[in-house]
Amino acid sequence: MVLVIGAKPENVPQEEELQITSKQIVEKAVLQAVHQYTQEKKQTEKTKAKKGSPLKPSGYAEQQEKKN
Repeated sequence: MVLVIGAKPENVPQEEELQITSKQIVEKAVLQAVHQYTQEKKQTEKTKAKKGSPLKPSGYAEQQEKKN
């Protein structure tokens, strides 16, 4: 093998391809994580809406008044 100054090694195109592929994998993973977070947040908000706000009265006081 002859080393020429300023010449690129033969494996540079493979390294560039690996870098591009790695970036794509990371981008896809980040997008999936953001999508999953968004879906979980929506589900949590729906669950909270069904249960009612924790600041709303639960009706316990009204039930006690009816008993008395």
